[in-house]
Amino acid sequence: MVITSKSNNTVKNISSLKDKKFRNKYGQYVVEGRKMVREALLYGKPVSIVVGTEEALSELLTDIPENVEVLTVTDEVMNFMSDAVTPQGVMAVITKENFDGKCADSVCVMLDGVSDPGNMGTIIRTAAAVGIKRLYLANCCDPYSPKTVRSSMSGIYFVEIVEGERQEILGLLEGVPLIVADMGGQNVFEFTPPKEYCLVVGNEANGISDEVKKKADKIIGIPMDGKVESLNAAVSFAVSIYALTYGPHKTI
Repeated sequence: MVITSKSNNTVKNISSLKDKKFRNKYGQYVVEGRKMVREALLYGKPVSIVVGTEEALSELLTDIPENVEVLTVTDEVMNFMSDAVTPQGVMAVITKENFDGKCADSVCVMLDGVSDPGNMGTIIRTAAAVGIKRLYLANCCDPYSPKTVRSSMSGIYFVEIVEGERQEILGLLEGVPLIVADMGGQNVFEFTPPKEYCLVVGNEANGISDEVKKKADKIIGIPMDGKVESLNAAVSFAVSIYALTYGPHKTI
């Protein structure tokens, strides 16, 4: 059966997930596009529903497990549910996974007030590329917003995200050395990181909060030409984490 009405209850519920309030209420988020849906299924993410047009679903049916509900809709209904400018005709609803506790790996990341969804998605994607498993988000934008999920390019499947207030996150990171990326810090390319640490990146406009900076064990910076004031938060994170992970001063 093909659903043709935008008033269908399931259609309305999925469409509501474009809003943070309903993502929090239902504990779910949406991924769009053939690649992201296929990879969500391939990597065993908790997919509850796959929705698509007949044409788009025909390419994915062999990848969808029997326990996942499949909903076929018209192009009009898909456009209604989609947040994308040019919908690819398929989306999946995924249940958020809860990760609690202290940093499980030797290296983790804390984002202090990152507010731009595009930056957030790029940071998630970069963290996954470097092999970072755990991200702590203190007073940040929603990592499950459609723009963030798109920008992560499936990176969101490979990281564990813990959200909270600053004091709560700092409490979880108690005992983990905090290496803070901020202007005026030691040249990151000349710094030898410890084997265990948490890299902290701050807000796009205001940088690291005073609350977090007071807890810093080390402040590192990226050398720049004097004509440039600062780098984009996602770029700053990428340069810093790659320098710390693969740089010549890395601890072996």
